[in-house]
Amino acid sequence: MGDIATYGGLFFAAFVAATVLPMQSEALLAGLLISDAYSTILLLVIASVGNILGSAVNWLLGRGAERFRDRSWFPASSKALQRAEKWYRSYGRWTLLLSWMPIGGDALTVVAGILREPFWSFLALVAIAKIGRYLAVFALTTWW
Repeated sequence: MGDIATYGGLFFAAFVAATVLPMQSEALLAGLLISDAYSTILLLVIASVGNILGSAVNWLLGRGAERFRDRSWFPASSKALQRAEKWYRSYGRWTLLLSWMPIGGDALTVVAGILREPFWSFLALVAIAKIGRYLAVFALTTWW
C-alpha cells in the first residue's frame, strides 16, 4: 500500500503542478530519487505522465475558455489575447518546448488551447519539454 500511495502522490503532485494551480513536483521527485527506495524509471514515467496530463487539462481549459472571451468577467482583455495570439503566431508551436518553465509554462499550454493548437502536436511538444525537465531533475539528483 505504501508504494501505491507514494506513486499516486507523485502522480497527483505532477498533475496539479502542470495545471494553473500553484504546486511544485520537482522536490518530491528529487526526494524519492534520493531515497533510492523506488524504481527510478517508474518514478520518471509517473511524474512525466502526470505532468503531461495536467498540461492537457490546461489545453482543454483554453479550448473551452475561448467562448467566454467577450464576457466582462473573463480574466484576459481582448487586447491581451490579441497580443498573446500575435506572439504565439510569431514564434509558433515551438514555444511549447518552454512549457516546462515554472513561470509562464502553464500559461503557454492554456494559450495553445485558446489558439486551437492541434492536440497531437501540442502533446508531442509538451511531452518533450516535460520529460526533459524530469530527466534534468534525475541528472541533478544523481550527480549531486
